[in-house]
Amino acid sequence: MKPIKFEKAEREAIIARIQRYFEAELDGEIGAMPAEELLAFFTEVIGPFYYNQGLADAQAVFAKSLDDINDRIYGLEQRQARAR
Repeated sequence: MKPIKFEKAEREAIIARIQRYFEAELDGEIGAMPAEELLAFFTEVIGPFYYNQGLADAQAVFAKSLDDINDRIYGLEQRQARAR
């Protein structure tokens, strides 16, 4: 798996959300540097779990779509030619 990277604007937006979360939910403040370190930790340690779940979800959607296509193709077959 390649490392998870965020664009600068995305990283800044995430850091701002971390800071707002600390203020709103934990009644505390966190500076930009500690918030960035927290983001790096979550990205490195927890990010792969979310990434893998996203892949599993995408794979399930793809498998369902493939089943639907197979069903449609089967529906196109000539009934007389099916019985062999």
